[in-house]
Amino acid sequence: MKYLLFPIRMLYILYAVITFFILMIIVIPFVIGASFFGRIRGGNFLFKVCGIWADIWFFLIGIRHRNIHESPFDKTKHYIFVANHISYLDGPLIVKTIGQRVRVLGKEEMTRIPLFGYIYRNVVVTVDRSSPENRAKSVRILKSILNKNISVFIFPEGTFNHTGAPLKNFFDGAFRIAIETQTPIKPVLFLDAYDRMHYGSAVSLSPGKSRSIFLDEIAVDGLESEDLPALKEKVYAVMDRKLREYKANWIKD
Repeated sequence: MKYLLFPIRMLYILYAVITFFILMIIVIPFVIGASFFGRIRGGNFLFKVCGIWADIWFFLIGIRHRNIHESPFDKTKHYIFVANHISYLDGPLIVKTIGQRVRVLGKEEMTRIPLFGYIYRNVVVTVDRSSPENRAKSVRILKSILNKNISVFIFPEGTFNHTGAPLKNFFDGAFRIAIETQTPIKPVLFLDAYDRMHYGSAVSLSPGKSRSIFLDEIAVDGLESEDLPALKEKVYAVMDRKLREYKANWIKD
């Protein structure tokens, strides 16, 4: 049966890639236009455009997405959103999930992807982890964004989780910024991203359900730099426990 379905799967992947790039081409004029309105107003507008792009693409390829809030969610507040990183779909999932003004911290190397990279560098705060100077610059930009009451989105794992555990170890960055700017942390779980398109193959895309789970916000009021390890461990423990409760399919331990 697997071999009989293979041609259908390849046709589906080809269709998904073609629609992806057609929609990217349609978005390009909006990217150019947004550049005339500055990095704040233009960036806010462009993030909304990317959200519409993701809505259309997910609909066309048969992915049914919904957001689930475990507790009331105040969208008028700004947060540091943190999520698990397990799939090539995590980028589109961000604009499907976060329905408020936000900037995303992303990898510098993604800007090298043809067409997509042009849009990416206009909506993402890029970071080159191999460069201390670049990392410091990215942190300064994220802090300035938070000071303008705009949320930021960071994958604290940094790279894909290949461990078979719910999460891999977290970097300090998101939690240091949270403490230094006194911004609450809002954990999010991308629960079905691994099933839709896992990190092992770019041709593993499949239609089906997609859920983003918003967990309770974690306050940082009054915390100082020495509290960073405890804060990081607290967020890790909450996300780890919830991924196990929801039975995330990549968990092997």
